[in-house]
Amino acid sequence: MIFKTSGRLAALLCALALAHGTAALAQDGAPTQTETPPQASEAPGEAPGATASAAMPALSPIQSLLQANRDLIEAASRRTIQPAIDALATSGLPQAQSVLEKWQAREMWQRDSDGLFFYAEEVDRDTLRIFDFSTGEPLGDMPEDDFTQLKPNSGIRGLMGAALVSFQLNSDDPAVRGAALAGIERDGDASHLAPLRSVLDKDMDAANRARAERLERLLTVRFGESDAERVEAIGYFNGDLGVDARAALNPLVATTLRVGTTLPEGGNVARTLKVGSDALPRLEAYALLVDNDLAPPLLTVADNRAALEANIVDGQVGGIAVADLDSDETRARAYAALAAEGTVPLAATPDEIDTILDGFTFYETFAEPSALVTDAASDALTGIGTKVGFNQFLDLSLDGLSLASIYFLAAIGLAITFGVMGVINMAHGEFIMMGAYTGYVVQQIIPDYTLSLIVAIPAAFAVTFAAGVAMERLIIRWLYNRPLETLLSTFGVSIALQQLAKNIFGTQARPLTSPSWLDGSFQLNDVVGISYIRIAIFVLALIFLGIFLFIMKKTRLGLETRAVTQNPRMAASMGINPDRVNMLTFGLGSGIAGIAGVAIGLYAKVTSELGADYIVQSFMTVVVGGVGNIWGTLLGATMIGFLQKGIEWFNPANTLAAQTYMIIFIIIFIQFRPRGIIALKGRAAGD
Repeated sequence: MIFKTSGRLAALLCALALAHGTAALAQDGAPTQTETPPQASEAPGEAPGATASAAMPALSPIQSLLQANRDLIEAASRRTIQPAIDALATSGLPQAQSVLEKWQAREMWQRDSDGLFFYAEEVDRDTLRIFDFSTGEPLGDMPEDDFTQLKPNSGIRGLMGAALVSFQLNSDDPAVRGAALAGIERDGDASHLAPLRSVLDKDMDAANRARAERLERLLTVRFGESDAERVEAIGYFNGDLGVDARAALNPLVATTLRVGTTLPEGGNVARTLKVGSDALPRLEAYALLVDNDLAPPLLTVADNRAALEANIVDGQVGGIAVADLDSDETRARAYAALAAEGTVPLAATPDEIDTILDGFTFYETFAEPSALVTDAASDALTGIGTKVGFNQFLDLSLDGLSLASIYFLAAIGLAITFGVMGVINMAHGEFIMMGAYTGYVVQQIIPDYTLSLIVAIPAAFAVTFAAGVAMERLIIRWLYNRPLETLLSTFGVSIALQQLAKNIFGTQARPLTSPSWLDGSFQLNDVVGISYIRIAIFVLALIFLGIFLFIMKKTRLGLETRAVTQNPRMAASMGINPDRVNMLTFGLGSGIAGIAGVAIGLYAKVTSELGADYIVQSFMTVVVGGVGNIWGTLLGATMIGFLQKGIEWFNPANTLAAQTYMIIFIIIFIQFRPRGIIALKGRAAGD
C-alpha cells in the first residue's frame, strides 16, 4: 500500500529530516504523492533529490510491507493480526524474521510523525537509538516521545512464535533448527505442520531430521486434514514406547459418559453401559439424569418428612390427614400432591428410580468423532501397552539386579568373616561407613573426582583392613566359639564407631561426589533406564567377585582359608596357623566392606548411620545364600534384590513395608532351608 501525502505533510517530513540530521529519510523516507509503487531497482538507501521539488525516496520492501499492514499492526489483536504475520512470514524478504523477532520481543517502535516502523534500544529514560529494518544500521539517537512502542500481548507473541518456527527450521545452523524443534515438542499446534513438512524435503543433519519426522507424525495424528492420513500417522507409532506417542494417542480414545433415550445417530460410541454394573452404579446413573435435567432429584426419607412437616395445613398435608401419613405410600402421595400444587419441587422416590432409569440408555462416546481414527488409536495403544508392560518388567529386573549388586558388594566381606570364622560381626556396617568417609576425606585432598575415586578405593581398603585386623586382634580372638559374647561386643563396637564418626564429621550428610562421566543414566528407551553409577557398582561387584575367586582358588591364603573353613583342627595339624588366617581373613572382609562403602557413598547419603542401613540386608544375603559360599552369597543377593524390588513395585509408596514383607519371607525361607541356597560342605558345616 502506498500512502498519499499532502503537500503540508511532505513539507513537515522534510523539515523533520533536516532537523534530525539523520539518514532516516534517505533509508525509509515518506512516500511521494504519486501512487506509483516503488520499482525493485530503486535502492532503499538512495538519497533524495537536491531540489525541493524532487520526489521523496521510495520505501524499502520490508517497510512497504509493514505500511501495507499498518492498520492491522496498530490495532493488533489475536483475532485480527494473523494476516499481517502471515504476510511477513511468506514474503520471502530476508528482514522478515528480524521484524517478527523484534516485534515479539517488544523492541519494535513506530514513529508518530510518519507511521514508519523501526527497532530501537533505550539509551536512557528519554532517548532511543533507532535502527533501520532494511539494513540494520543505526539511524541515530532520538527522543522517545516521538515514537510509540508496540507491545503485543502473549496471544499475539504466540502467533509470532509459530511464524518464526518456519524461519528457524530453514536455518543452516543445526542448533537453531534443534531449538525450533524443541519449541514444537513443548507446544506444537496445527500451524507447525506445514513448516515441518516443507523442511523435510531439505537437507539436514540426521538427528534433526529424525526429530522433525517424528514431530510431523505426532502433529498429523492430532491435526491431520483427513482420516486416512491420521490413521497412517497412527500406524507409525505401533509399538512405540515414547511418552509423546502415548500423549498424542490417549486423547483420541478418551471417553465421556452420556445418556439419552436412544443411541445418537452418527456418534462415535465407545460402548453402552448396563445400569447396576461396576462401571455404572445405579445411583450414579440416576445422578447423571438429574445433572442433565432428565429426571427430578431423588427424594430421601428425611427430605420427604421435612417437606410434609413444613406444609401441614388444618391437620392435613396435600389433602391427606396427618394421622394417615403412617406409610411410605401415603407420604409419597402427599408429597406428589404438594408438587402438583407447586408447593414443593418435583422429586422421585427410591422406588421410582428403576422405572425412570429403564427409559434411558447410558453410553460412552469418544471425544474424537472419527471411528476410523479411534479404532486405529485403540489398536496402537493395545500394542504399546503390551510392549510397555514387557519393558517395565525389564526395567524392574535391571533395578533388582542393580540392588543385588549393591547387597552383594556390602555382604561379600561379611560372607568371608562369617563363613570362615563363624563370627557374627555387627560392626560390619560401620566398616562400610568408614570406607565412605575415607572417600570423602580423599576428595577433600584431591579435588579431581576421577583421580580421587581411583585413590579412594585402595585407601578405603587399607583403612578398613587395618581396622578389621585391629578389631580381630583386640576383641574377636578372645571370643572364638562364644557367639553371644561376640555379637554383643561387636554391637558395642558399632555404636562406638558411629559416635566417633559423629564427633569427627558431625551429623550432617557429607557429599561423596561422583565423576562427571558417571552422571546421568543409560536410557534404552522411555521406559527402561539405569543410572551410570549403578552400572559402575555392578561392574565393581563383578570385579571383586573375580578377585575373591582368584584369591580363594589361586593363592596360598585362599588355600589356607579353605582348609580352615573345612576343618580348622586338621588345618592346624598340617602346619597352618588358624589365628593368622583368621586375622588376615577378617581384615580382608573388612577391607572389601570399605570399598563397598566408597561405591555406596556415590549415590547414598554419607552419614554415621550409613552402615546400619545395610547390615540387616548383608546378614540376610549371607544366610539365605549359604554361609561361607561366595556363589551362595551371589545368589542370595540376587534373590533379595529382586524380591525387594518386586514387593516395592506392588506397593511403591511404602518401602518400609516392602522391607518388612521381605524379612518375613526370608524367615519363612530359612524354616524350609536353614543352610541357605548353597549349603557349606565339610565338617565345619556339621556334616
